[in-house]
Amino acid sequence: MRDTKVWYITGASKGMGLSLAKQLLAKGHKVAATSRSVTAFDQLAIYGDQFLPLEVDLKNERSIADSLKKTIERFGELDVIVNNAGYGLGGALEELTAEEINENFEVNFFAVVRVVQQALPYFRKQRSGHIINISSIAGFAPGLGWSMYCAAKFAVSGLTEALANDLKPLGINVTNVLPGWFRTNFAKADSIAYNQNQIEDYAYLREYHEKMNNMDGAQLGDPDKIADAFLELVGSQNPAVNLFLGSDAFNRAKSKIDQLNIQMEDWKEVSYSTDFKS
Repeated sequence: MRDTKVWYITGASKGMGLSLAKQLLAKGHKVAATSRSVTAFDQLAIYGDQFLPLEVDLKNERSIADSLKKTIERFGELDVIVNNAGYGLGGALEELTAEEINENFEVNFFAVVRVVQQALPYFRKQRSGHIINISSIAGFAPGLGWSMYCAAKFAVSGLTEALANDLKPLGINVTNVLPGWFRTNFAKADSIAYNQNQIEDYAYLREYHEKMNNMDGAQLGDPDKIADAFLELVGSQNPAVNLFLGSDAFNRAKSKIDQLNIQMEDWKEVSYSTDFKS
């Protein structure tokens, strides 16, 4: 197994994606990174031929396909796909417009679908590869005020678990990463959108939006430690299908699982009641 790998990372111009790209490059790996504008990667130019900046429209299959082709042409291979691009959308479902909902799913979910579809021919041919899809702890244990964002991340998590089953016989690993709060720019305006229409009855949800804004700069997660976690993941003979990143994400997931177990036992009789009686 090679010590260094070729990584393709979407949404790598800021936040977790940028930290991941920086750390991987510093450790000698090769990185192809996507953004809507390659000027966002000027700070990574110091890595020369080790780094490939790519201007990609994740809503466009042709754009994604061309970027993957350029990655193979530059580095000769492809080892790891990291679907990191995404943004938050706050607001009650009733307040959100069709445009706001569609855009959030386009970026958070359908972009993942497109990238995976375009990358699979390469991975199938070589009978190896690792796909890492960045969901969120909100895609497992939702918080208040983020219904559509949670739905998009649940979709990413569901797709990832299904792909892990489908692709394992081909030698392709798939991992669903569910981060908690990391000290990045995710709480800032360029990574979060809020509903334009506001209904007074949902004013209480704005309190939770404000709570998130107030924790900016005090999040538990260190984004510069993500690369080491991912390197351990892709180097494992038995990589996790679901990986919760951060103690906050781990504990929130554990609490959800405990609550689910209790609820299942409480409703077990009803669950069983729908079976045919022998």
